[in-house]
Amino acid sequence: MAERDKKNRMVQQPKGFIRFFSVLNRGFYKLTGGRVASKFHGAPVVLLTTKGRKSGKERTWPLLTIKQGDSYLFAGSNGGHHEHPHWYHNLVADPSVTVRERKKTINGRARVTTGAEREELYQKFVDVYSTYADYAKATEREIPVVVVEPV
Repeated sequence: MAERDKKNRMVQQPKGFIRFFSVLNRGFYKLTGGRVASKFHGAPVVLLTTKGRKSGKERTWPLLTIKQGDSYLFAGSNGGHHEHPHWYHNLVADPSVTVRERKKTINGRARVTTGAEREELYQKFVDVYSTYADYAKATEREIPVVVVEPV
Protein backbone atom coordinates (compact mmCIF):
# COMPACT_ATOMS: atom_id res chain seq x y z
CA MET A 1 0.00 0.00 0.00
CA ALA A 2 1.37 3.41 -0.95
CA GLU A 3 2.39 5.74 1.89
CA ARG A 4 -0.16 8.36 0.73
CA ASP A 5 -2.97 5.80 0.88
CA LYS A 6 -2.01 4.85 4.46
CA LYS A 7 -2.07 8.51 5.53
CA ASN A 8 -5.41 9.07 3.78
CA ARG A 9 -7.00 6.15 5.62
CA MET A 10 -5.83 7.61 8.94
CA VAL A 11 -7.56 10.92 8.15
CA GLN A 12 -10.67 9.81 6.30
CA GLN A 13 -13.55 8.52 8.36
CA PRO A 14 -15.49 5.61 6.82
CA LYS A 15 -18.45 6.96 4.85
CA GLY A 16 -20.85 4.80 6.87
CA PHE A 17 -19.55 6.39 10.07
CA ILE A 18 -20.02 9.88 8.62
CA ARG A 19 -23.61 9.07 7.59
CA PHE A 20 -24.43 7.50 10.96
CA PHE A 21 -22.93 10.43 12.89
CA SER A 22 -24.80 12.92 10.68
CA VAL A 23 -28.15 11.20 11.27
CA LEU A 24 -27.51 11.04 15.01
CA ASN A 25 -26.32 14.67 15.17
CA ARG A 26 -29.26 15.94 13.10
CA GLY A 27 -31.73 14.06 15.31
CA PHE A 28 -30.31 15.37 18.59
CA TYR A 29 -30.08 18.88 17.16
CA LYS A 30 -33.72 18.91 16.09
CA LEU A 31 -34.95 17.19 19.25
CA THR A 32 -33.20 19.64 21.59
CA GLY A 33 -33.47 22.82 19.53
CA GLY A 34 -29.70 22.87 19.16
CA ARG A 35 -28.91 22.61 22.88
CA VAL A 36 -27.19 19.29 22.09
CA ALA A 37 -24.95 18.73 19.05
CA SER A 38 -24.53 22.42 18.22
CA LYS A 39 -20.75 22.69 18.83
CA PHE A 40 -17.72 20.89 17.46
CA HIS A 41 -14.25 21.92 18.59
CA GLY A 42 -15.69 25.20 19.80
CA ALA A 43 -17.21 26.10 16.43
CA PRO A 44 -20.96 26.17 15.89
CA VAL A 45 -22.73 23.34 14.13
CA VAL A 46 -25.83 24.31 12.18
CA LEU A 47 -28.33 22.46 10.02
CA LEU A 48 -27.99 23.28 6.33
CA THR A 49 -31.01 22.35 4.23
CA THR A 50 -30.66 22.03 0.47
CA LYS A 51 -32.98 20.82 -2.26
CA GLY A 52 -31.89 17.46 -3.67
CA ARG A 53 -30.66 18.02 -7.21
CA LYS A 54 -32.11 14.70 -8.37
CA SER A 55 -35.01 14.05 -6.00
CA GLY A 56 -36.16 17.63 -5.42
CA LYS A 57 -36.67 16.70 -1.75
CA GLU A 58 -35.29 18.75 1.12
CA ARG A 59 -32.06 17.33 2.53
CA THR A 60 -30.68 18.50 5.88
CA TRP A 61 -27.04 18.21 6.93
CA PRO A 62 -25.40 19.05 10.27
CA LEU A 63 -22.26 21.00 9.42
CA LEU A 64 -19.55 22.87 11.23
CA THR A 65 -19.79 26.53 10.30
CA ILE A 66 -17.88 29.72 10.83
CA LYS A 67 -19.89 32.90 11.19
CA GLN A 68 -18.73 35.93 9.24
CA GLY A 69 -21.05 38.79 10.03
CA ASP A 70 -24.54 37.58 9.08
CA SER A 71 -23.13 34.95 6.71
CA TYR A 72 -22.28 31.30 7.32
CA LEU A 73 -19.16 29.61 5.92
CA PHE A 74 -19.03 25.91 5.08
CA ALA A 75 -16.12 23.74 3.92
CA GLY A 76 -17.01 20.82 1.66
CA SER A 77 -14.29 18.57 3.07
CA ASN A 78 -16.37 15.39 3.06
CA GLY A 79 -13.91 14.05 5.63
CA GLY A 80 -11.05 14.19 3.12
CA HIS A 81 -12.73 11.82 0.66
CA HIS A 82 -12.17 12.27 -3.06
CA GLU A 83 -15.77 13.26 -3.85
CA HIS A 84 -17.53 16.48 -2.98
CA PRO A 85 -20.29 16.05 -0.38
CA HIS A 86 -23.87 15.68 -1.62
CA TRP A 87 -24.95 18.94 0.01
CA TYR A 88 -22.36 20.78 -2.10
CA HIS A 89 -23.69 19.36 -5.37
CA ASN A 90 -27.23 20.23 -4.24
CA LEU A 91 -26.49 23.88 -3.53
CA VAL A 92 -24.52 24.31 -6.76
CA ALA A 93 -27.64 23.10 -8.59
CA ASP A 94 -29.93 25.32 -6.49
CA PRO A 95 -28.25 27.94 -4.27
CA SER A 96 -31.43 28.67 -2.29
CA VAL A 97 -30.87 27.08 1.14
CA THR A 98 -31.91 27.41 4.76
CA VAL A 99 -29.62 27.48 7.76
CA ARG A 100 -30.87 26.61 11.22
CA GLU A 101 -28.72 27.87 14.07
CA ARG A 102 -30.23 26.48 17.24
CA LYS A 103 -33.86 27.68 17.05
CA LYS A 104 -33.26 30.46 14.49
CA THR A 105 -33.74 29.64 10.79
CA ILE A 106 -32.70 31.90 7.93
CA ASN A 107 -33.24 31.66 4.20
CA GLY A 108 -30.00 32.09 2.34
CA ARG A 109 -28.29 32.10 -1.00
CA ALA A 110 -25.11 30.05 -1.36
CA ARG A 111 -22.09 30.97 -3.42
CA VAL A 112 -18.89 29.02 -3.97
CA THR A 113 -15.71 30.96 -3.32
CA THR A 114 -12.64 30.88 -5.55
CA GLY A 115 -9.04 31.99 -5.59
CA ALA A 116 -7.64 34.11 -2.77
CA GLU A 117 -11.02 34.41 -1.05
CA ARG A 118 -11.35 30.62 -0.90
CA GLU A 119 -7.78 30.22 0.40
CA GLU A 120 -8.33 32.81 3.14
CA LEU A 121 -11.63 31.30 4.23
CA TYR A 122 -10.36 27.71 4.16
CA GLN A 123 -7.54 28.75 6.47
CA LYS A 124 -10.18 29.86 8.98
CA PHE A 125 -11.47 26.27 9.07
CA VAL A 126 -7.93 24.96 9.59
CA ASP A 127 -7.48 27.45 12.44
CA VAL A 128 -10.66 26.18 14.14
CA TYR A 129 -10.09 22.46 13.50
CA SER A 130 -6.58 21.55 12.34
CA THR A 131 -7.77 18.26 10.78
CA TYR A 132 -9.06 20.35 7.84
CA ALA A 133 -5.39 20.67 6.78
CA ASP A 134 -5.16 16.86 6.78
CA TYR A 135 -8.37 16.61 4.75
CA ALA A 136 -6.86 18.88 2.09
CA LYS A 137 -3.74 16.71 1.94
CA ALA A 138 -5.77 13.48 1.77
CA THR A 139 -7.56 14.38 -1.46
CA GLU A 140 -6.49 15.65 -4.85
CA ARG A 141 -9.62 17.80 -5.24
CA GLU A 142 -9.80 21.37 -4.05
CA ILE A 143 -12.09 21.45 -1.04
CA PRO A 144 -14.76 24.05 -1.75
CA VAL A 145 -15.68 26.81 0.66
CA VAL A 146 -19.25 28.07 0.46
CA VAL A 147 -20.65 31.32 1.81
CA VAL A 148 -24.37 31.43 2.62
CA GLU A 149 -25.68 34.97 2.82
CA PRO A 150 -29.14 35.77 4.21
CA VAL A 151 -31.78 36.87 1.68
